[in-house]
Amino acid sequence: MITKTKRIESIDMLRGVVMVIMALDHVRDYFHIGSFFIDPTNIDTTTPALFFTRFITHYCAPVFVFLAGTSAFLYGSNKTKPELFKFLFTRGIWLILLEIVVNNLIWTFDLSWSIQIFQVIWAIGVSMVCLSFLIYLPKKLILLVGIILVAGHNALDRIVMQGQSVSDILWYVLHQQNVLVVNPNHLILIQYPLLPWIGVMALGYVFGTLYHRDFEAGIRKKWLLILGISALIVFFSLRMLNVYGDLVPWTNQDTVTKTVLSFFNVTKYPPSLLFICITLGPALLFLYVFENTKNKLTDFFLVFGRVPLFYYFFHVLVIHILAIIGMLIFGGNVQDMILTADGFKNASLVSYGYSLWVVYLVWIGVVLLLYPFSKKYMKYKAANKDKWWLSYL
Repeated sequence: MITKTKRIESIDMLRGVVMVIMALDHVRDYFHIGSFFIDPTNIDTTTPALFFTRFITHYCAPVFVFLAGTSAFLYGSNKTKPELFKFLFTRGIWLILLEIVVNNLIWTFDLSWSIQIFQVIWAIGVSMVCLSFLIYLPKKLILLVGIILVAGHNALDRIVMQGQSVSDILWYVLHQQNVLVVNPNHLILIQYPLLPWIGVMALGYVFGTLYHRDFEAGIRKKWLLILGISALIVFFSLRMLNVYGDLVPWTNQDTVTKTVLSFFNVTKYPPSLLFICITLGPALLFLYVFENTKNKLTDFFLVFGRVPLFYYFFHVLVIHILAIIGMLIFGGNVQDMILTADGFKNASLVSYGYSLWVVYLVWIGVVLLLYPFSKKYMKYKAANKDKWWLSYL
């Protein structure tokens, strides 16, 4: 039985679904053969099953960031602007610190922090800090900012930096994924350039108006349908034209299957306009379809959707530990699972890993293992709403 709250269940359920799917991608990172060196979306080397395994997990980050904006609006619906500003600004700074200190450690187990990876938690944190200022603008202007950042940032794709000057680093932070070599033993990977993510959160914030308590449900469902279908139309139209909206155009391949894979192989780092359309479009249609759905399966996903930060850190830690246990059981150098700047030069990682079906089995096991812990924490949060610090966890 799910604890009754005033939370909007369809939003929590969607968040829970993408959190569960996210675990699949992270299990693949640690368990699939060659995963440390092989791009699962490389048309020349991938398989349809591997490509789909990666593609389905594309939905996680944009939905997570978008709904973070929506949650910010709903949280602020009964708060003053200064109160909402304080919450968003401080929680954003907190998430950035968690990314740098905690998230890097559980991903690498490297106590020297020789690799600093700025991933989705950092993107959400910085986007929250930016949103804390944007909330003082009229909603129509926030919407315009979001649209410009999401739809317009691909116009900057031709700007490519290669150095390590202050302006180069700023560009990597804003729009170009890159690795900074501080020294041979210290790397910084800017995996989530910020511009489009700030736009996604801004759009999610404005989207929250559809779920205001005074908004009519019937009109909301119409908008969900319109927006979801519109996003898909934009995706297929622009992708067919092949002139704008993604860093890498699709190409005709030597087989129909490869051509289809090329068509759907959109850019995540940074998320292109087409990437955002093909992920958020179906997400909005999901909200349309499951607006009033309630059963045991939806209750299962609700648990993960209500404790996303707890689940995120816990599941990465568990997956990493299981990878080490796998090495102890089936052979391998446990030291390889301590991911350092030098570790990625280790030839033994090239042949490390298991078949894709093992990845799926481990994924299911991880989700089931985390469910009771997540449910217990969800109930604890629901029973202790007076504890302000829980809103940061």
